[in-house]
Amino acid sequence: MTVLLDRFPALVRCDFDAYEGEVVFVQGPNGSGKTTLLRLLGGLVEAFAGSVLVFGRDPKTEARAVRREVSYLAHSYQMYEELSGRENLSFFSATASCDLERALEWTRRFGLIDRDLDVRFRVLSAGQRKKMSAAIALSRRTELLLIDEPHALLDQATKATLDRGLLELAQAGRTVIIASHELDRIATLASRTYRMSNGTATLMGSS
Repeated sequence: MTVLLDRFPALVRCDFDAYEGEVVFVQGPNGSGKTTLLRLLGGLVEAFAGSVLVFGRDPKTEARAVRREVSYLAHSYQMYEELSGRENLSFFSATASCDLERALEWTRRFGLIDRDLDVRFRVLSAGQRKKMSAAIALSRRTELLLIDEPHALLDQATKATLDRGLLELAQAGRTVIIASHELDRIATLASRTYRMSNGTATLMGSS
């Protein structure tokens, strides 16, 4: 598939596959097309040419249906700044297929305490915000998790907890696609690795 962003070719004849129960690693430098690929699979940008299927659906014509099956943890925090963490969790449980009890369990696993959940999201540290966002992403009832630079802003203990959680999701039959610079860390989790360069994906290895 090919994707144009403001007439710039962000993806060029990019071939990519992922299957049920896989952790797929997408590596490459900034500007190589990693984030655009995730956004394409999540139905957030459209392909200019070629075909894209997510669970048999075309995100271009069935974007809403695709988004119901996809959880996307992006760089930016998709949370409401003036709500508390607990209120954000409740909102996403009501509107975005987030399992509230699982989300609360993830916040505990990530080291957040009740006080962290009860203050406005905007006053939390960058690391706490990332933990809250990750808790929601991992708790949504979706079959596909797209995650962009998952370890940014996290301490080593939380990184290890997140890694275990991603493997748990894959073992439960979910598909996890990770874009990251952290080659050594993510490669140990992945069953398939793609290298992005100039908008093109090259399969580097699979297990």
